[in-house]
Amino acid sequence: MLRFYKLSSLILISLLFSCKNDSPENVEKKSVTDSRPNILLVVVDDLGWTDLGCYGSEIKTPNVDKLAEDGVKFSDFHVSVSCSPTRSMLLTGTDNHIAGLGNMSEAMTEKQKGNPGYEGHLNNNVVTLAEILRDGGYHTYMSGKWHLGHEPEQYPAARGFEKSFSMLYGGASYWSDKYGLLANKEETAKYVYNNEEIETLPKDFYATRNYTDSIMTSIRSHKGDGKPFFAYLAFTAVHDPVHVPEPWLSEYKGNYNAGYKALKENRITGAKNVGVFPKDAIGHDLFAMAKNWEDLSDEQKAVESKAMEVYAGMVSNMDYNLGRVINFLKDIDEYDNTIIIFLSDNGSNPYYNDNYPGNKGSAFMAQFDNSAENIGHPMSHYAYGLGWGSACAGPLDLFKTVVGEGGIRVPLIITAPGIEKGRQSDAFAYATDIMPTLLEYANLEHPTNYNGREVAPMRGKSLKKLLTNEESTIYTDQDITAGEMANSRWIRQGKFKASYVPKPFGEASWKLFDILLDPGETMDISKENPEILQKLINSWNDYAKDVGVVIYDN
Repeated sequence: MLRFYKLSSLILISLLFSCKNDSPENVEKKSVTDSRPNILLVVVDDLGWTDLGCYGSEIKTPNVDKLAEDGVKFSDFHVSVSCSPTRSMLLTGTDNHIAGLGNMSEAMTEKQKGNPGYEGHLNNNVVTLAEILRDGGYHTYMSGKWHLGHEPEQYPAARGFEKSFSMLYGGASYWSDKYGLLANKEETAKYVYNNEEIETLPKDFYATRNYTDSIMTSIRSHKGDGKPFFAYLAFTAVHDPVHVPEPWLSEYKGNYNAGYKALKENRITGAKNVGVFPKDAIGHDLFAMAKNWEDLSDEQKAVESKAMEVYAGMVSNMDYNLGRVINFLKDIDEYDNTIIIFLSDNGSNPYYNDNYPGNKGSAFMAQFDNSAENIGHPMSHYAYGLGWGSACAGPLDLFKTVVGEGGIRVPLIITAPGIEKGRQSDAFAYATDIMPTLLEYANLEHPTNYNGREVAPMRGKSLKKLLTNEESTIYTDQDITAGEMANSRWIRQGKFKASYVPKPFGEASWKLFDILLDPGETMDISKENPEILQKLINSWNDYAKDVGVVIYDN
């Protein structure tokens, strides 16, 4: 039976958010007896490929940039097109259709419901990274967005996390009001501490700060017992609605008055200057369906500029809180023995809040004040939309929910003990590679059976030899990697990528790109290479049959 805790609860006040004692003089130094590295997995939500300074952004992200200096920055890392499918792959090492997230639960179609792999939550065909690490001698902690199951038997506590503070849905207000994203479906967000639902949040709650507080509290709770930890910090940031407190709310005031196209062009230049995009490659134009900035009224420009200003502030606020965790690890002498993985779950978000199912014209949306003056504050509920979504992808095409590079190529930075620091890897890598990498560092094997049931093997490859610079790539020209969600399909083999983007963002037909020469996907070469395209389509069909993809009518 679930117990409900109100604001005065000791769980909320004392266990979740008590980070008053994280200064060096108040933290006991940990005496480690198990020399295996700690693991901190940081997942950011809806971060555009060029939203970080070290990927070419004007947004200030000094802590992420320093992390890149201490580790390896990837320029060709890929994920799924949306939140929960990527998270399922990160935590299981296998394809999202096998893990139960063939589609997001809130987007599941009638044709997909009831099919294997479309449970809408992590199913019992998989064993999670947390379960293996917990059983293998690690403490396991989680804080932030879960999005992998709403029922108690699907909570983080049921999938290997000994301590967890989580918001179960795909997104929510960042304030204590607990407003959700979807009218008539998820109007109120659901938070849980371990197995117990939280009814009331502290009045001064801000999601990014409080998730950070919680993960540090969990790490502190077992200091000195000789066991390494796995901490999964799953920020809701920078998913809409765009909310951020001062001083970040005003930090970028006036920076985006030139509009979407100007930002897109600046990001293309920035990505080339920092080396994540080839200098001789062509960046993709602003998406054609974006509004013409010059056609907007002054009031519309004010709203759009403010939304991007607040979004940029959210990115910097996320960076600030990441810095708090890094400084905390240094204070307790654990930074040098901690693997840190930092990535986004998908590309930038092209949607306004009214685009979500059921929201347009709803009483739910009517209660919010989305004026330029109120965006970013409580009782606003705004997303920055298509123009900024395309711009934040920089030189890449498209964005979240579709398989253009702007939707599936994301930042990845990894630091680990003993690696060669400050390098960039241009090797292709995929979300399913994270779990094999971490298990190798933890000296643990993936089981074939778990708790009396057979579990699917991992499909990814360890990145350890890339990190140590023993190898320059882990995928050969013969290896095939493929993916799908919401009818959007892609397959990669060597330098070739074939993709199928449904309408309205694509033409509902297959295209072919030389993704090494043309990462901006500006030149479809399918007519010149029909045999290569057909071979890749055939391979994608084999993949779809293997993992159980269910295609539906748009």
